[in-house]
Amino acid sequence: MCRSCLSWYGQRIAPYLVHAGCSSDAFSRMRRRMVPHAKGVVVEVGLGSGLNLPHYDAAKVTRLVGVDPDATMLALAKRRNRALAFDVECLQAGGESMPLADGFADTVVVAYAFCTVPQPEAALAEIRRILKPDGRLIFLEHGQANASWRRRLQDRLNRPWGTLAGGCNLNRNPFQLVEDARFDIRDSWQERFPPAFWLLGSHYAGIAIRRSD
Repeated sequence: MCRSCLSWYGQRIAPYLVHAGCSSDAFSRMRRRMVPHAKGVVVEVGLGSGLNLPHYDAAKVTRLVGVDPDATMLALAKRRNRALAFDVECLQAGGESMPLADGFADTVVVAYAFCTVPQPEAALAEIRRILKPDGRLIFLEHGQANASWRRRLQDRLNRPWGTLAGGCNLNRNPFQLVEDARFDIRDSWQERFPPAFWLLGSHYAGIAIRRSD
């Protein structure tokens, strides 16, 4: 596909396909489980189209800042923002470099975004920077399948899938990424996706705190 066609597809088609796919109950069920744990000043890295917004507990959240590099996705999120009991500030920026102060956040939420971040290690280092010393990272992701044949297929299809799905990677291991970034995972869940989403491998979700060392 030509470069201009890819750019048009990425701006006009891919965001809406990703929004539609991530709106399914396979994703919403994990959002309902994880997002209500956020509290205080919250930064959501990879706000996307705002699919997490209805699941925040307004009694716990004092401020929410959503960060995403995609202007089309942020426009979709702003539509959802109008129905919330709290204000959401949207920042167009990448997760690897956020215009926020050190120790800004009590909670950082990342939902189905580590798969698309070009440099997840840099994004996690930036998350450490903006979190308070006792802050928490709440993450819910898809990633490597458990079965070896599924992992091999994910590796083989990773590049064409990424072209169609807004840069999504099938074969990352979220638990490993978070632990390597000097976070301790205190609560975690891993389970297979339903058959319709088998290529996405496993659900990975957890609550992690910054390691002091």
